[in-house]
Amino acid sequence: PPASIKTWPVIGAPLQSVWSLASTNIATALRTFAPQVKVVVAGLLSASAGIGLTVLQFAFSMVVAGILLANAQAATGAAHSFANRVFGDRGAEFERLASSTIRSVATGILGVAVIQALLAALGFLVAGLPGAGLWAIVFLIAAVLQVGTLILIFAVIYMFAISSVTKAVIFMLWCLIVALLDNVLKPLLLGRGVAVPIAVIFLGAIGGFLALGIIGLFVGAIVLSVGYELFIAWLHRAPGAIQTI
Repeated sequence: PPASIKTWPVIGAPLQSVWSLASTNIATALRTFAPQVKVVVAGLLSASAGIGLTVLQFAFSMVVAGILLANAQAATGAAHSFANRVFGDRGAEFERLASSTIRSVATGILGVAVIQALLAALGFLVAGLPGAGLWAIVFLIAAVLQVGTLILIFAVIYMFAISSVTKAVIFMLWCLIVALLDNVLKPLLLGRGVAVPIAVIFLGAIGGFLALGIIGLFVGAIVLSVGYELFIAWLHRAPGAIQTI
């Protein structure tokens, strides 16, 4: 292994030791770390299956969206009829709420994450970070999950380990700007044009993403937004209008 690995903070010395053992006696290394290797392989297989399922869900949703777009007028009529059937006189209101929530999630969460990922990727490339493309993809996923700053912290630590202090400090300042951009753009875009609080949309989108993948971003936000409006309507309902069983 390269001698510079030993100077890496926290993981440098252990990584060099493992790498040296693997390069000189791979059989002994595999026997020594067999339990850890099994756990890592199982985790990688599980993660790969999850990513594959998410990709299939996204592809299926694109096909369905294309079909609905080709029959937009009929789909709009069906959605309007469904909303009126479920919500009665407030059907049009909840229909508008669902559409505005989808736009809000697309711009406030996905849009901001893409903007941050592009700026972060630019910083990775200019700074000469090894595997900049992979770092950018990981950051994009983390930004959707609202933990993109954690990836930037790891990237900054890595840059301090492999490059000059001046270059690493400049890279750190750029990453700080990218991280703070989330605090500026999200309040402006996430709740724009939606009648429910930003926190409701945000929690619904993140919870839906964790449960259902990228489709859950929209499903979770819509379900929680509609549920919030129904709960508020129930709270404001006149006591005399509540039927007892």
